[in-house]
Amino acid sequence: MKKSLLTIILLYAVYGLVLYFYLFFWTGYELPKGIEGTAADPKTFLTAEELQLSENYSQLKNLVFFISIPLEWIIFFIVLSFGISKTFQQWAETASRFFIVQTALYYFWLSLLVTLLTLPVSWLNYKLSKDFQISTQTLNSWLKDEVTDFLVNYVLMAVVVTFLYIIIRKFEKRWWLWAWFASIPFTLFIMFIQPVIIDPLYNDFYPLKNKKLEEEILQLASKADIPAEHVYEVDMSTKTNALNAYVTGIGSNSRIVLWDTTLNKLSEDEILFIMAHEMGHYVMKHIYIGIAGYLLLSLAGLYIIHRLMIFCTNRWGKRLNIQSIRELSSLPLFLLLLGMLSFASSPISGIVSRYQEKQADLYAIEMTKNEEAAVKTFQHLAKFSRSEINPPKIVKFLRYDHPPLIERIMYIENIKNKE
Repeated sequence: MKKSLLTIILLYAVYGLVLYFYLFFWTGYELPKGIEGTAADPKTFLTAEELQLSENYSQLKNLVFFISIPLEWIIFFIVLSFGISKTFQQWAETASRFFIVQTALYYFWLSLLVTLLTLPVSWLNYKLSKDFQISTQTLNSWLKDEVTDFLVNYVLMAVVVTFLYIIIRKFEKRWWLWAWFASIPFTLFIMFIQPVIIDPLYNDFYPLKNKKLEEEILQLASKADIPAEHVYEVDMSTKTNALNAYVTGIGSNSRIVLWDTTLNKLSEDEILFIMAHEMGHYVMKHIYIGIAGYLLLSLAGLYIIHRLMIFCTNRWGKRLNIQSIRELSSLPLFLLLLGMLSFASSPISGIVSRYQEKQADLYAIEMTKNEEAAVKTFQHLAKFSRSEINPPKIVKFLRYDHPPLIERIMYIENIKNKE
């Protein structure tokens, strides 16, 4: 096992070096031919210093992102192979004879350990955002959000893990199917309560203060047959200089939300374009399509995890200190496989998401008839959020759920040229 761990660490080091050279030396940020001097050329809306900062920030953020992904997998492997998971299970069983309590205690120790070991990566992301003037958040505020994250995730996941292992113990051969059935109402419930319970734990939400702007947005909503009564703004300026807006929730709890940074830094026409974009997601039912796609992928994923857990337990159970998948100590193996499969499926979800974002852009242009505002919006996103203009192909393929800004500007410019 020590030899296996040493091999994994060496492979991880090689992976990090290859990644570093790829991001910093083997890929350039050259622009496609034919866009020099156009609205898509970053030199027309960014200073040389801003462009350099955007490139440096993107390189470092991408490096941290890709390095952090296998780090959690390695942690789960160590927790299994060195008997840490087995020890946590023994502590939980000693503390209580009730399985629900055992699960809550076991998962607390596991989640605390993983959180502490990955905290340096979270801090590095925060430090990068601070150094590149994206984050305005104080260290105390950041730590408060980290603690809130831990508690919220712990409570939700403790419930999930408890039900998961109750199902595994009751339906060992078909647990993946019953777990999938149970995940459907739980997913919908989380989506429903997120805007009104979870999100307000981090920030204050309130109806848009600018009533004239709200009236114009609601007029757009009326044209799109969206039964909206309020547009919400959230006080993100205490944490970031970045711009954002989004649609969240389902049913009667659906919300269109604007960051106050967006309100402070964009013109009214640009804000109306963003709102029309978010309405496009609502009209085209992208949230529901996303939920359906997630559920279909999760069904296939749970079945694959079931087969792989059986295989790993039969072949390496002794090395991993797992006698059966019914044991709580097998949870790190489940999470390890889940993380790998989630990463493997990210290109598929990314392609779907980028397509939906493009459709929402086109819907917003059709709704507002203002291509100029659309172009300016994307240029401001690059300026204030240090968004990557033209990412390397592998980065786009594995990480991007929105089309790169250069693509978004280019297809809007093509629309303008056809008119």
